Amino acid sequence: MLWAQKEVFIDLSVQRAYAMEDGMVMFEGRISSGKSGHDTPTGEFTILQKKLNHRSNLYPKPNGGAKMPYMMRLTWGGVAMHQGYVPNRPASHGCIRLRKRFAKRLYGWIQKGTRVTIEGDTYSYDSRNSSSSYARDSDGYAIIEVY
Repeated sequence: MLWAQKEVFIDLSVQRAYAMEDGMVMFEGRISSGKSGHDTPTGEFTILQKKLNHRSNLYPKPNGGAKMPYMMRLTWGGVAMHQGYVPNRPASHGCIRLRKRFAKRLYGWIQKGTRVTIEGDTYSYDSRNSSSSYARDSDGYAIIEVY
């Protein structure tokens, strides 16, 4: 039996994440990455850990405790994808925040070991020019049907 190759592509320059299966976009959504001084790292990562109801060990400082539902860990140094507030700009402390419905769907779809590629430059992000050609629902993400 052949398994579909799943991966996530994150483009910081348009503040969007794309769930890919065998090279095709299955669904995508808006994100909020790291703000100035708390840049989200770029490169190739894999999902190291998944935890449905995680709490931050780092924020708020000094003792942590911030809720991070649908946490999908990318680094052991504190970078993860998780549900959180997604304004129309980079605003996190380095994590990739996802809207609730998108976070829940991605969490259920993704597996430990899935490859995540993060590219782009948050400094070139302009919320006025971040639209995509896909139709969006009220949560700001689109589902692309693959036949």
